[in-house]
Amino acid sequence: MSLSERWLDLLPQTTPYQPRVAGTLVRMVGLTLEAVGLNVRVGDRCMVERRHAEDIEAEVVGFDEKRIFLMPIEQVDGLRPGARVWPLTVTADAPVGFNLLGRVLDGTGRPLDGRGPLSGVEQGNLQGRTINPLHRAPIREPLDVGIRAINAMLTVGRGQRIGLFAGSGVGKSVLLGMMTRFTSADVIVVGLIGERGREVKEFIDEILGEEGLQRSVVVASPADDSPLMRLRAAQYCTSVAEYFRDQGQNVLLLMDSLTRYAQAQREIALAVGEPPATKGYPPSVFNKLPKLVERTGNGPEGGGSITAFYTVLSEGDDMQDPIADASRAILDGHIVLSRKLAEEGHYPAIDVEASVSRVMPQIVDETWLRKAQLCKQLMAHYRQNQDLIAVGAYQSGNDQLLDVAIERMPRIKAMLKQALNEGCDLKSSEQALNELFPTPANAGNEGRKK
Repeated sequence: MSLSERWLDLLPQTTPYQPRVAGTLVRMVGLTLEAVGLNVRVGDRCMVERRHAEDIEAEVVGFDEKRIFLMPIEQVDGLRPGARVWPLTVTADAPVGFNLLGRVLDGTGRPLDGRGPLSGVEQGNLQGRTINPLHRAPIREPLDVGIRAINAMLTVGRGQRIGLFAGSGVGKSVLLGMMTRFTSADVIVVGLIGERGREVKEFIDEILGEEGLQRSVVVASPADDSPLMRLRAAQYCTSVAEYFRDQGQNVLLLMDSLTRYAQAQREIALAVGEPPATKGYPPSVFNKLPKLVERTGNGPEGGGSITAFYTVLSEGDDMQDPIADASRAILDGHIVLSRKLAEEGHYPAIDVEASVSRVMPQIVDETWLRKAQLCKQLMAHYRQNQDLIAVGAYQSGNDQLLDVAIERMPRIKAMLKQALNEGCDLKSSEQALNELFPTPANAGNEGRKK
């Protein structure tokens, strides 16, 4: 099939064919293509002619006077100077719908699972739509994620956006897999952005499992994909979550990771000449992050919700990394995974003291909140005096709070640990906290309801 025939097949059936002038490829620097003779806008899609191979799709990412900058979504082998570049009249939409459940797709919505083409799907906009903040339903009720440490100490609300901050090898993927199996959400959307190909298959086969996959949609764009494909994959899995929210479903969106999304945008921005700012990240990266995150959350009153967990990689366990710092500012809370706890065999390795859920005071009663705060206080006081306790320099009776911490620390650690195949619902998590602190723990106003 010729280039022009393939282009015609991509046009909407309801739109009459309107010829558009083809441009010419004049330069290629890194992953950036430069073309002239095109009348296109930023965000438009084009097809680039390739010798002895299928033509490739590219997206307009910038311009300089009459030169148009394109970023391909596939490998660029076989491109040559003077190749024709055809603009497309179709928008960058991708399939959405209930028939996606149980499927594994790439950043453009093409199946990766070998189960045949998609059927009975609709087309969703990759860019999403803006929701008036005054029209969003408030976060009023908790979401059971099946993890005792989170349910009891860092309670998550339906429609909350929260970050999962971790270095490499501390169990973030395992924690995400546990959430997919034990959460009370109606639909789960998983975005694996920039992960190693081996990890993608392991997550689907071993961590997610057949049971978790049945009510999930997985969008995968491994590390060897182009930066544009990784960027689209993050936008696509958000579009899928938006579709289910618009159908009244309570959605759990797990994106691994927000850092890889930022790095993909950095590659694109630097390639088209945007100057680097903070530690090599151009300003557009910090503009893209809130636009992606704000698409999630609650919809209008009476509708569905998207509760989103974004993993944020802390390179060298540096919590002051620019992306980590920017993410904390735009999310509704953060859960920190500790390498020290992981090395001690404490899983999930959640550092409760360094973590916070900003909506917890609005979704649990005062007694629950005070007991969680008291538990954190005991853990912090024990940690501050741990060296004295270890060498036997502390004498019982000198510090009443520390005496309580020493007595209850083994039970606190046991409560915060959880086996990989063990789920713990919200009610059981609250009961475990009550067993640690049977008294109201100076709860104050106990009349406050969930």
